[in-house]
Amino acid sequence: MKAGAESKTKLYMAIVLCVVAVLCVVWAVLPSFSSGNATAPSGKPGTRAKVVSSDSLDPRLHLDLLASSEGVKYEGKGKNIFRASNEAVIIDKVKVPPLYPDQRRALAQGPQGSNQPSFSPINLKYFGSSNSKGEKPKAFLSQGDDVWIAHEGDVVNRHYRIIRISPREVEIEDLLNNHHENIPLTQG
Repeated sequence: MKAGAESKTKLYMAIVLCVVAVLCVVWAVLPSFSSGNATAPSGKPGTRAKVVSSDSLDPRLHLDLLASSEGVKYEGKGKNIFRASNEAVIIDKVKVPPLYPDQRRALAQGPQGSNQPSFSPINLKYFGSSNSKGEKPKAFLSQGDDVWIAHEGDVVNRHYRIIRISPREVEIEDLLNNHHENIPLTQG
């Protein structure tokens, strides 16, 4: 008999807990239905437009409320969020005096002393290549302690592009100075 009494108390406790749970849910949902007054902005700061009550479940379209919202005009701060800059920059035009004939000749001749542009030689060492069947040839290049393995068209040290690889030399372009140089195979 004791087992039956325990199950009755468990049943009563479960019923009481269910009732309390239902009351909590109703209490949480009920305020949103009873106090749910919506307001529409009128366009003027600090004022409110017509209050719409949610007590009315009328599904008809309220044209007067739509008309009041159409009268609201957006007044931004003048910044266009779809442009990277706010204003166009106006640059004053500078008058450049015309060149005299001797100045034109000097510009055409280039710097005094030499007609060759000055550039530093490419300081890479070419110490070998690899030609595997079905692959592009690879060049083994070094500069100090750094070693690179590069194919034709690769850029080495963000500065030099490999143009052509042959067993005896590699043709390299200096990208910063637009200068081509053939570097021979070196031993050791």
